Amino acid sequence: MLFKIFVSIVAGLGAGVATGLAGLSAATVISPLLIGLLDMTSYDSMIVALSSDVLASAASAAVYGKHKNIDIRHGLVMAVAVVLMTIAGSYVGSLVPTTPMGFLSILSSMTMGLRFLFFPTFKARKMHLGKDWSTKMAESAICGICIGFVCGFIGVGGGMMMLFVLTIIMGYPVKQAVGTSVFIMTFAALTGAISHIALSGLPDLVVLCTCIIATLVGAQISSMLANKSPTEKLNRIVGWMLLIIGVFMFIMNLL
Repeated sequence: MLFKIFVSIVAGLGAGVATGLAGLSAATVISPLLIGLLDMTSYDSMIVALSSDVLASAASAAVYGKHKNIDIRHGLVMAVAVVLMTIAGSYVGSLVPTTPMGFLSILSSMTMGLRFLFFPTFKARKMHLGKDWSTKMAESAICGICIGFVCGFIGVGGGMMMLFVLTIIMGYPVKQAVGTSVFIMTFAALTGAISHIALSGLPDLVVLCTCIIATLVGAQISSMLANKSPTEKLNRIVGWMLLIIGVFMFIMNLL
């Protein structure tokens, strides 16, 4: 029991920091730890991760919103697509006995990490110029569909993919990207958690409650620090975090 609580606290705090600093899904950290160290099933670990994501993302969004680092107006189409496809992804995921962490998530984490480390002041908005409104909306819908399905199906990579889309494709500065990401992830995680629980039932309540509390604490503290950090410094911190998470996920997949 003590080991279970310890792993849950470590997983939750790590997930909270990843959520508050980089807008990543809590499942990026929680799922591999619970599966690898507590022998929890992939689907149950998704329920814990998505449930932890709800309050952590909401708390982080409140902090980013306070500092005017949320631009939900241009992300509404993506938000709707993410929520709807999260439900579909959850259903498909329930039909699969075990779901391995995707290679795409690992590659995305490492690529984004290197991008922020080597180009911390890169002006992503240059890639966004010249696109009309309909093109932006189409990109938001398509990206939201992909992100939502991944979030619901494997619970890993939703926030990471959203960070990539918002910074590279839609041209958001990193703070606005993280703020908008956690805002959308609040609804996506809530939808995913409810649909997962409805399809499979509740997982271990000790692990669930411990992870939710630890993730909330980690997210609250890290989001406050992120909003007070200079952009270049924050980009480098996010870069190191993404790179470390990518390596960690790769090692866990080999075990």
